Amino acid sequence: MPALPEPGQLPAGAVNRHRLPAVPVLSCATFARFRSPGIPCLLDVPLQIQVTSGRIAIGLALQEMGISAGHEVLIPDYHSPSMVGPVQWLGADPVHYRIRPDTTADLDDAARKLTSRTRAIMITHYFGFPQPMKALRAWCDHHGLLLLEDCAHCYFGTVDGRAIGTWGDYAIGSSMKFFPTYDGGCLVSHTHALDHLPMRSAGLRFELKAVLAALERSFAYGRMPPLRALLSLLLYVPQRLHQALKQVKSMPAISPGSSDSDYSFEPAWLDKRSAVFSRFVTRAAGRQRIAARRRRHYQLLLETLQGLSGCRPLYPTLPDDVVPWQFPVIADAPEAFFLHLRNAGIPVVRFGAGTNPMYPDGMHPYDHQVIALPCHQDLRASELAWITHTLRQALPQAT
Repeated sequence: MPALPEPGQLPAGAVNRHRLPAVPVLSCATFARFRSPGIPCLLDVPLQIQVTSGRIAIGLALQEMGISAGHEVLIPDYHSPSMVGPVQWLGADPVHYRIRPDTTADLDDAARKLTSRTRAIMITHYFGFPQPMKALRAWCDHHGLLLLEDCAHCYFGTVDGRAIGTWGDYAIGSSMKFFPTYDGGCLVSHTHALDHLPMRSAGLRFELKAVLAALERSFAYGRMPPLRALLSLLLYVPQRLHQALKQVKSMPAISPGSSDSDYSFEPAWLDKRSAVFSRFVTRAAGRQRIAARRRRHYQLLLETLQGLSGCRPLYPTLPDDVVPWQFPVIADAPEAFFLHLRNAGIPVVRFGAGTNPMYPDGMHPYDHQVIALPCHQDLRASELAWITHTLRQALPQAT
């Protein structure tokens, strides 16, 4: 694999490699509105509540389904560990079923895993690309299973003629993956009321942190410099106070765990609403901009890989009703490719990386081979130039 280019070799307008945001960041453009019709969003589902993370939403959904000790819940073998914690918290057993190379659920394998204790199945829309929900809904109805639609990667879109999130008995989303917020998840249902759930604020400290964290991330990546200068003195005292409070070991956690890489679950957050500021951003942000820019960035990365070898896109086409979370590729030499991109400063992700009892080496094949690049709406042209340039440096020309 060739060495990284020196700064002088970068294309005009390329970005400093240490200033590439892994997730959406707040900017004036966040609230830009387009006139074109929008793609359906989880926020359009009328029965919903806003919570602090997708993990918490899964816990609430399973609780509402009546999952308890002795039950089994089917989970895809290619999954985030954060799907497992809520199942185990309720005393139920997660049972893994296979997915096919195109990431669709292997329902034949799932059927073989059914027992008298099986109550529900989780279906994941990987990287924003929906599963064939009409067939899945029919399969669940045939076997008498509840369906939890995991839309953590798929906040926008339609499938089989219906909006995402409306096929399952319940659906969950992770707004932090699509909006520039400190916290955020949602639990929605097309058929079950949720207004009986007693939701409340997590407290003033949490509410302030949600605002400060979103602004700090924005400023760290060079967004909204005039506002940064204006607020620098105002933010100084709250920041120092927060740093002092973090040193007090008896202080409770200021937010729930939301990482995709661990099995923890914190039931104390089940009755906490997403922060007021985070809910404002998800409601006021320009959804059409989010969808249009993510799709455009995905297409650009598809074009970049043409003529190169060493990896291929997991999804080589982008359907009209898909808004991607990230741009996943299947790498021939994943370890070297991952390290090359990470060392270059590109915030790559290996979704689901971790142990899995279904495989001798402890991993699903995609845990090892699939590497996802950012394609979110807040990447600047210079940042995309850095990504595409680094890809071309990392991959040989096809012969």
